Amino acid sequence: MDPFFLPIQISEPAERIRYPQKILLTGSCFTEHIGQHLLDMKFDVLQNPNGILFDPLSVANSLISYLKPDQFQPGDLFFHNELWQSWKHHSQFSDTDQHIVLDKINNSQRVAHSFLKQADWLIITLGSAFAYYLKEQKKAVANCHRAPAGWFTKRLLPVEEMLAVLDEAIHRLFDINPRLQIVFTISPVRHIRDGVIENNRSKARLIEVAHQLVSKFNRTYYFPAYELVIDVLRDYRFYDKDLVHPNYMATNYVVENFMEHYVHTDAKLLAEEIRKLQISRRHRALHPETEAHRRFLKEQYEKTLELSAKYPFLNFEVELEHFKPL
Repeated sequence: MDPFFLPIQISEPAERIRYPQKILLTGSCFTEHIGQHLLDMKFDVLQNPNGILFDPLSVANSLISYLKPDQFQPGDLFFHNELWQSWKHHSQFSDTDQHIVLDKINNSQRVAHSFLKQADWLIITLGSAFAYYLKEQKKAVANCHRAPAGWFTKRLLPVEEMLAVLDEAIHRLFDINPRLQIVFTISPVRHIRDGVIENNRSKARLIEVAHQLVSKFNRTYYFPAYELVIDVLRDYRFYDKDLVHPNYMATNYVVENFMEHYVHTDAKLLAEEIRKLQISRRHRALHPETEAHRRFLKEQYEKTLELSAKYPFLNFEVELEHFKPL
């Protein structure tokens, strides 16, 4: 037993993630820490088709919208701060041109629909149980887009309401894709703007929702990202200066545990080879004109060719171009 860390039991799925399985990730900003690592390791990943989403209503509604898929019209957008925007999407979709916004949103809908039908894994990271509603329309929004606070009412969602909407989403997802496996996790990012006590109430409700769903549905799992940071690391030295967001060491620790417990052994070995290749690609030679550097490029190029031939379903074009002998 490590005298400096509280041990934690991490349940493992019956089948683990392999190449070249498809993985869709959706939810809070912490989703993208896991997603980016999987992407760097050349897993087939689609991240946040609506952009970052925090509350279960937004997550569930976005997933359901991919099933048809819903197509957005000009009336679904609003104009504010010189930009056309969508209440259901992150500001990364916003633009001064309404047509560009609709094209980006509807293309993302089509991609998500196609990907979700074939996906092997869905990773959902819930960030907050607080939801925001437009006062005039009494409509929940996924993003407030820096609109005046007076436009919205804020509500702490009851467990029963979050369960109902996610339950419906899971049923419909399994109908369209019976082999889909779902991993729930709770973001360890503190929503301090809600208040410390309110943040803890919010996280507690999300944890309860996730565990009830995992208890009800087969092929659903809970990965304790929140507990790994809050209960295992449990120290402010693992946070950035804002004392809210886990820092690199903490997020890397969570990702390492995810890879250890959710990724198949063969896939982990291949991911390690790819990780070494990425480190070599990021290497900047002080003296690129030397024979030693040319040998280094040749060695890495041959390793990449070998991996490319052995795993033809992976794309190594960027690495091959980078290591191409001078």
